[in-house]
Amino acid sequence: MSKKENDNVTAIPLSQITDFPDHPYQVRDDDSMNELVESIKERGLIQPILVRPVENGRYEMVSGHRRKRAFELAGIDKIPARVKELSRDEAILAMVDSNLQREVILPSEKAKAYKMRLEAMKRQGQRTDLTSVPSAQKLSGKTSRELLGEQVGESQDQIRRYIRLNNLIPQILDLVDEGKIAMRPAVEISFLPEEAQRNLHEAIQYTDCTPSHDQTIRMRKALNDGRLTKEVVDTIMDEEKPNQKIKSPFRDNRIEKLIPKSVPAEKQCDYVLKALEFYNRYRQKKKEQAR
Repeated sequence: MSKKENDNVTAIPLSQITDFPDHPYQVRDDDSMNELVESIKERGLIQPILVRPVENGRYEMVSGHRRKRAFELAGIDKIPARVKELSRDEAILAMVDSNLQREVILPSEKAKAYKMRLEAMKRQGQRTDLTSVPSAQKLSGKTSRELLGEQVGESQDQIRRYIRLNNLIPQILDLVDEGKIAMRPAVEISFLPEEAQRNLHEAIQYTDCTPSHDQTIRMRKALNDGRLTKEVVDTIMDEEKPNQKIKSPFRDNRIEKLIPKSVPAEKQCDYVLKALEFYNRYRQKKKEQAR
């Protein structure tokens, strides 16, 4: 850090710093956070946070949400910060760019960050073409998606796919973050209305499997044809895939709870039938004894 940059660093009370609105990156109290807390306790903060002044003598966080949280956990009430006059859009660009260097970025984080950055570029007079095809109009020979793609090492098509994830309901977006739904099927799902996505999530829970790319393509086609009902979603999800775990034949989990876990799913019907036969014999015997 240069002497000039050092001169701009000041200790600011945490209570005077407001988080960046709609900050797309998660701040998790995990092992990595614990390591950061210990590092700060032992060596202090190596890289000051970046804030911008706002009204009433307060500051808005631009870069450093994890560091601010680490200071809170460490019980330190002031944090070294660089104060810089930035417009809202300049702050967005700085916030997104600084976080893109992180080692692990979830798909949901990229989705929100890319959208925010491209919308800021649009307000600054550049085209974003958020939902257009790759042959979108270009500025200076390149679309803004291409420019962003070059910065983050993604193709403009991949940028477009990430932005589509913002149309997913939280429950399905969580499955994408967990690696249970791949990018391409997730993009197809993003075109389904909220009700259809909720029906799909319910089917995912019941079948204990996630949809393939082919299945999501067929769901989207059914939507375009005006015939995507809950029954259609269930029918598509009921198809057995090679890597699919054999599901229980009972939708009511109260039945499943009464069946020993040692009984395989494919034999649960037989188990229940035998149990009912035994119960019927028991009832018949009780009737005979009562005569």
